[in-house]
Amino acid sequence: MEGFSPPINTAQVDAKTKLDEKVDYSNLPCPVLYEELNREATMALKPELFEGFRLDYNKSLNQKFFLSHSILMGPTEVPNPTPSSEIIKIPTANYDFGAGFIDPKLYLIGRITTEGRLNARAKFDLTDNFSVKANALLTDEEDKSQGHLVIDYKGSDYRTQLQLGNNSVYAANYIQHVTPHLSLGGEAFWLGQQLMSGVGYAARYETDKTVASGQIASTGVAVMNYVHKVSEKLSFATDFIYNYLSRDVTASVGYDLITRQSRLRGKVDSNGVVAAYLEEQLPIGLRFLLSAEVDHVKKDYKFGFGVNAF
Repeated sequence: MEGFSPPINTAQVDAKTKLDEKVDYSNLPCPVLYEELNREATMALKPELFEGFRLDYNKSLNQKFFLSHSILMGPTEVPNPTPSSEIIKIPTANYDFGAGFIDPKLYLIGRITTEGRLNARAKFDLTDNFSVKANALLTDEEDKSQGHLVIDYKGSDYRTQLQLGNNSVYAANYIQHVTPHLSLGGEAFWLGQQLMSGVGYAARYETDKTVASGQIASTGVAVMNYVHKVSEKLSFATDFIYNYLSRDVTASVGYDLITRQSRLRGKVDSNGVVAAYLEEQLPIGLRFLLSAEVDHVKKDYKFGFGVNAF
């Protein structure tokens, strides 16, 4: 009809717009650390479960120094000397004292337990792109002390690390964004005490709503994760772990729900283990914790509750 323009095909317009959009490969984002490829799935599927009673108290001395006190009272599993599959637990109690210094370019954190274990961590940012991290565990138990040094360099669209540890442990990894959503990486390692070496490959794809990642190593282990963000408060996660050498397969699904004053995480896996972890923020500077885990196959039941004060 005269006076009317022809209808516009919006699908063709959207397709043409996407084709016209050119990716600036010289300005890709910086990827996550290689060791944090699965961080979203880890947060949902592997909360810090505990058994018994736990009390944590953190005290800030000023803007840079703080002290921490932790008490954990609950059972500890010990090896069963008999052929029976029954799990043996004995009551234990531990106290940890910690101190820390946090600065924009340096942090130092140390913790010591009543069992005589000293755990120390440090990180120093030499420049905006170059940092050094060190971890150490000192104990009087034979062959249990550990030391670990990590050198991290961050480029505009890539990251690389060199790791050195005691017992002749050497490792290096590299990861880079190849598109705005896809990053690829690899690693190589040498374990001197076990006289074993290996290489690994990884991929991570992320959008505003989803994160998918996968890793495979020459040791025969393959790991795949997928996280879907339903809303700002709710996410679902799943993972799949396959060991080619032992033919072990484990799959799990879980959720992460965040409300105004609480966070609830839970999972169930193919081994018959169901777990849930609740953090409730109270209005008086306290955080209430509930932890539960049920292993239907081993008939092992764990329940814990705790309080964080700050």
